Amino acid sequence: MLERWISDPIVLGLAQVAIAAILGLSVVLAARSRRVQLAGETAVAFVRGILQVVTAGTVLLALFSGPLWTAVPVLAGMMVAGATISRKRAKGLPNAFRVSLTAIVLGAGSVIAAMTLAGVIRPALTHIIPVGSMLVAAGMNANSLALNRFRSEVVDHVGLIEAGLALGAVPPVVVAPYVRAAVGAALIPSIDAMRSLGIVWIPGIMAGMIIAGADPVHAAMYQFVVIAMIFAAAGLTTLTSTTLMRRHIFSPADQLILRPGHSG
Repeated sequence: MLERWISDPIVLGLAQVAIAAILGLSVVLAARSRRVQLAGETAVAFVRGILQVVTAGTVLLALFSGPLWTAVPVLAGMMVAGATISRKRAKGLPNAFRVSLTAIVLGAGSVIAAMTLAGVIRPALTHIIPVGSMLVAAGMNANSLALNRFRSEVVDHVGLIEAGLALGAVPPVVVAPYVRAAVGAALIPSIDAMRSLGIVWIPGIMAGMIIAGADPVHAAMYQFVVIAMIFAAAGLTTLTSTTLMRRHIFSPADQLILRPGHSG
């Protein structure tokens, strides 16, 4: 309906943003009626969100006209940012930033490289950066969930871990159940996304391709490819991060360092 009245794409975009913001505001007001205070946090999130996405679009517009190698520093910057965010979620774990960065680079980075070499991701900035960013984000989210759950599991079972060590068990064996629990919990969103694909939701890439006029079957198959890559990136990242972190929570003498309230 808006397109009938507004022909300028910028003005149309601003109008759509305004309508979406009003919708969000109505949710805030509804929550406020139940004494749930979301106004301040939501306002900041809305403003940051629109500024960040417009800035990202402007930057991408400039990047897409550059040489292919610029994808490397762009994705590297995303990985560093992702590791920084994961470190905040992994509060209390030692060397959380270094572990997170290594895991995201090896997990998401290896999937991006392998899929690009295989031709699944087209070797063009317009494909590598958007798809790569999704894989980095998937690795970051899974890593944050895994490390947060791993810390909780270890802190809640300090007594059992130390008892196992006292009986002669090596650290990897003692913490193995908590590593499995952390990895399993971190991969739940990715697994559920594959299970519900096309039934509960039509993901953004598929919807965008269909809107752009692509064949729905081809769009569906490529969306599955992306979801599978996201699962692979998340899985490799969490397996790497938990493997590395289990070494950092023990001293060279195989003593458990992590304790409730440990600041890292």
